[in-house]
Amino acid sequence: MSNDDTSGLGRYQSMRRLVLAVLIVAMFAALLFGQSTFPPDTTVHEVVEMVGILLIFLGIVGRLWCTLYIGGRKSGEVVTGGPYSMTRNPLYVFSTLAAAGVGAQMGSIVATIGFAVLCALAFHVVILREERHLEALFGAAYKAYVERVPRFFPKLSLYQEGDTGSFRPKLLLNTLLDGLVFLVALPVFELIDHAQVTGALPVLFRLP
Repeated sequence: MSNDDTSGLGRYQSMRRLVLAVLIVAMFAALLFGQSTFPPDTTVHEVVEMVGILLIFLGIVGRLWCTLYIGGRKSGEVVTGGPYSMTRNPLYVFSTLAAAGVGAQMGSIVATIGFAVLCALAFHVVILREERHLEALFGAAYKAYVERVPRFFPKLSLYQEGDTGSFRPKLLLNTLLDGLVFLVALPVFELIDHAQVTGALPVLFRLP
């Protein structure tokens, strides 16, 4: 594999991190001045928040699972095992789930769905550019993979264990650290809720 190929994929991976960072900042900014129409002590509000916490943890664990399979092999071969047997972009899928979990910390169903849609649309642009690069890189092998496996929404019936390749702890650690950013949402939004209740922060809009 040439240095150009490796650096090309590196650019897309950097773009993915940048998109994720921008989305997280935008989400925090939106939630800073937004509030659910369901009061914090209602069942709906609490249930939405709890579902959001589960989505955040699922997103983090899922991203680690993806890294176990992709772990440095993306520039050398078409990885088709584990989560990559069900969707071509499982890292983006799990990141979208985590983003939905962040939105859910507002206690709003609309924010939960809206953040997931926003994240998926942003990643869609990255996916399209990355696919063109991978097709040029791997040719027929990648085209066959594209024909068999869906781009985004997982098809569970396609699951195959596959080979995880060589384990690279550093990559797993980096993915874990990236994912932990989502967990920051939990204490931060508790503080935001408190600030809004006490009037320290203005509430500019409300979402059901």
